[in-house]
Amino acid sequence: MIVPIELAQTQNITYNITIDSLPKLRFDTKVVIVTNPTVAGFHLETLLSRISAKTLHVVTVPDGEEHKTLATVENILNACFEYKLDRKSLLIAFGGGVIGDMTGFTASLYQRGIDFVQIPTTLLSQVDASVGGKTGVNNQYGKNLIGAFYQPKAVYIDPEFLKTLPPREFAAGVAEIVKMAVMFDRDYFTFLQEADLSNEEVLKKTIAKSVTLKARVVNQDEKEAGIRAVLNYGHTFGHVVENETNYTTYLHGEAVAIGMVMANALAVELGLMSKEEAYEVKTLLESASLPTTYTIKDVDDFYEHFFLDKKSAHNSIKFILPHGIGDYRMLSDIDEAVVKKVLARFGEAG
Repeated sequence: MIVPIELAQTQNITYNITIDSLPKLRFDTKVVIVTNPTVAGFHLETLLSRISAKTLHVVTVPDGEEHKTLATVENILNACFEYKLDRKSLLIAFGGGVIGDMTGFTASLYQRGIDFVQIPTTLLSQVDASVGGKTGVNNQYGKNLIGAFYQPKAVYIDPEFLKTLPPREFAAGVAEIVKMAVMFDRDYFTFLQEADLSNEEVLKKTIAKSVTLKARVVNQDEKEAGIRAVLNYGHTFGHVVENETNYTTYLHGEAVAIGMVMANALAVELGLMSKEEAYEVKTLLESASLPTTYTIKDVDDFYEHFFLDKKSAHNSIKFILPHGIGDYRMLSDIDEAVVKKVLARFGEAG
């Protein structure tokens, strides 16, 4: 299956997302594959057997969100210089969302921009992170605050890579799938309530549906000026959870699951969502073995972290909230006291 990205409204950029077995890839240029030890151990041999290039090198960086930093990007850049890449050279991101974000960001920087290709190997990166051109790294102030919108030349999604994925990593991807359904498609949400994602055909159908929904959003709004911000449902809260736990306690999708529960609680408080609908979402997340609880130790500090969110502007926090299941609202004028009242329910006494 091929899902097209067509950014005609902004840059007239088009590329394809291919959901199928990884094809033979031929590049008449220098190529550097960026990966981590875990992915390399399972799948690098397979990838190398399907690629031919003028020269081919592999750069391995440490595994984990805590290594998604400018220092790691600089190490990748140094390797690019050592291998004498030029402006026609290509980077391949071979891994999950962390690898994809850093490789894309590196590609945007090297000699003011070279091509890169996404070959995502986690469910989260296949349904979300590899699609749409968001690249970047974290720092002490928050997640993905340094980065660029930089589109790949192609995305190759091969569900076969998911067979070696640990259960926690698989569940983290399910969180992003649920996010898409809650925001845009009630029928898809209902499908997910009954879906057996251990069935290969059901999983492939689910990946295709999620990618199609995201592609539709990205095609309308590449740089998050409007509807694309909706894809951050659960992230405003989840990014604070990740930051407070130093990116070591929760996988990104796990933090997003917690963030969705928090966003839903605020939506219920504002009358946008019923308690029953919020319970439906929480139950679906828990059925995928995702965490849905978190203890906020300092409500005021948690609230202040919202202002470091990229969607905040003019000292105002933009909240992406569900309007029932299958629709959304973007609100920037929610009273601080109302937000803190909801956050207090996740406090130590809650």
